[in-house]
Amino acid sequence: MGLFDQVEKKLESAVNGAFARAFKGDVQPVEIAARLQRELDSEAKLLTRDKRLVPNDFQVRLSQHDYEHLAPYSRTLNAEIVPDLRDHATERHYVFDGPIHIEYVLDEHMSTGRFEVVSTSVATVAEAGGPASSTTIRRAPLVLEVNGVRHPLMPPGFIIGRGTEADLRINDPGVSRKHARMNVTEDEYGNLNISIDDLGSTNGIVVNGQRVTHTTIEDGSRIEMGSTRMLVHSPVGT
Repeated sequence: MGLFDQVEKKLESAVNGAFARAFKGDVQPVEIAARLQRELDSEAKLLTRDKRLVPNDFQVRLSQHDYEHLAPYSRTLNAEIVPDLRDHATERHYVFDGPIHIEYVLDEHMSTGRFEVVSTSVATVAEAGGPASSTTIRRAPLVLEVNGVRHPLMPPGFIIGRGTEADLRINDPGVSRKHARMNVTEDEYGNLNISIDDLGSTNGIVVNGQRVTHTTIEDGSRIEMGSTRMLVHSPVGT
């Protein structure tokens, strides 16, 4: 079964009943999913020999008619599409600059049954006390790459964990609810100082092969929490 067929089969189960009838004869969810995958392929930009940067922020522009039918189901639709985009990216060695965001936008000039996708690569990082990816960052000296997604290391840093209290959430049973804090400070010369603290996690933190509770983080640092592997590097590095 091809990748498109797999997506179609998944979406069929997600759009049964009233959801499916709402789209009859109009823009179909599977069309949007397939178009977003093609957007990744067409916009992939070479980072290194085996990695390509792809967009992670998408606007799906719809006619008035299609927007009214799609908008109420956008969360359900995205819950099916986003994992498939991640799988597609993994298979093709694509890298996202931040979490995937899909927004459905009304375009009064669009005719019924047609849609357009506008994409961009947007790096994001959490604000202290706020939800993850609440602040848009276009450039960062270093990033923390986790499962193919790059998280800029900018002041004041962020908390990593499995629970809702974490800014960067990782779905790994070996990661505690509040596992670690990435500390990022800026000195008077504009240089960033980065360190990591264990927040009393169950399984601890390993940096560059050594178990630590606190240590300085630099370009090339490799961090392990549970079964998750992370890499700190320059956005234009390896």
